[in-house]
Amino acid sequence: MKKLLKVALVAGCMLMAGNFAKAQTKLGYIRFNDLIEAMPETKTVQTQLQAYQKQFMDQLNALNTEYTSKLQAYQSGRASMTDAIRTAKETELGDIQKRMQDYQNTAQQQVTDKGNELFKPVTEKARTAINAVAKEKGYTYVIDTTQVELIVAPTGDDLLAAVKAKLGLPATAAPAGK
Repeated sequence: MKKLLKVALVAGCMLMAGNFAKAQTKLGYIRFNDLIEAMPETKTVQTQLQAYQKQFMDQLNALNTEYTSKLQAYQSGRASMTDAIRTAKETELGDIQKRMQDYQNTAQQQVTDKGNELFKPVTEKARTAINAVAKEKGYTYVIDTTQVELIVAPTGDDLLAAVKAKLGLPATAAPAGK
């Protein structure tokens, strides 16, 4: 009888602990990309990133101009070239194409890295504000609805307006369907 009472007592405690844990869990959500887009720093970062990217595009355009002019020269003089010269010109054109492809890959990686570097302070500021609002309002979890689509979500748990207010950004109406 004592064992049965102990088992019942332990089971009761576990049920109460489970209900207590459920009561402590509060779930909120935010459209992180909408928050980032609303921040004034984003426009500055995008302008800096576009200027950085333009440097690579200018160089790539110069390589493309070089390739086009050499290709036209090759095509117009191909009939009168010896086999050795034709092979050398084809090799040169292939080398330019490879340089262009390598440069494009390198440039793409460098632009991505620069974008990550420039956006890091913006995303950190946004995450800090989200954490502060979640803590103030007692949210245990905050889901980024940019990554996950919520089928049903109460309006009160959308933290976008509260985080915008925390950052001093103007509140805007939520997009339809979100």
